[in-house]
Amino acid sequence: MRRANGFDAQTSAVNTKDHPGIVAAARIAAADDRTRYDNVAIALHWAMALLVLTQFGLAELWDFAARPTKHVMIATHMTCGILLAAIVVTSLIWRFGFGHQVRPAAGGAVQATAKSVQFLLYALIATQAALGVVLRWSGKEAMSFFGLQIPPAIAPFSKSAHELVGDIHSYVGWTIIAVATAHTAAALFHHFALRDDVLWRMLPGREARRQEARAPSPQLAAARRRDTPERI
Repeated sequence: MRRANGFDAQTSAVNTKDHPGIVAAARIAAADDRTRYDNVAIALHWAMALLVLTQFGLAELWDFAARPTKHVMIATHMTCGILLAAIVVTSLIWRFGFGHQVRPAAGGAVQATAKSVQFLLYALIATQAALGVVLRWSGKEAMSFFGLQIPPAIAPFSKSAHELVGDIHSYVGWTIIAVATAHTAAALFHHFALRDDVLWRMLPGREARRQEARAPSPQLAAARRRDTPERI
């Protein structure tokens, strides 16, 4: 039985020897393009995840709240939406503008497709933020950012057009949740079933860096499983 970097190939909970497509699909859904990020990029990633959950929770729950509380929840939703858009922009600038990513020698279709999942999430979040602003302004309502009122900068829409923007805003929100859920499930699958380094690379802290160094990449983990003879 082979053992390297603290990883036992036969301890994997899922046998993917004959199903390399499972590993590839999980890597794509987890947006694993083998890019390593610094602490700032990791912090931005988790801040984005927290805000997405906060936005979804507020939008789904405020109809159950009394009017004063509902107003506070809606105002918080707007503030978080602006912060979320700012984090997306900051993440892109930090990633591509300052060279704070370190890419291992890896490439190919899986990496390219995995990267597209990252940009899909970025695009959906940015679109959702823009739709939220248009939704408020098209209904002749101001945006709110930490209590600061931002008056409409566009003319009001007709009732039908305003409702259409609201419907699209809702659909995009649910799409973000669906993609983010698949992304999370794939990362957990890598961590608990495939036992590679995918999730460790996006977790903060020194312990995560130590575990990342010990854990194999998805390709190496898959190669070890292929090379390990089956027990009879």
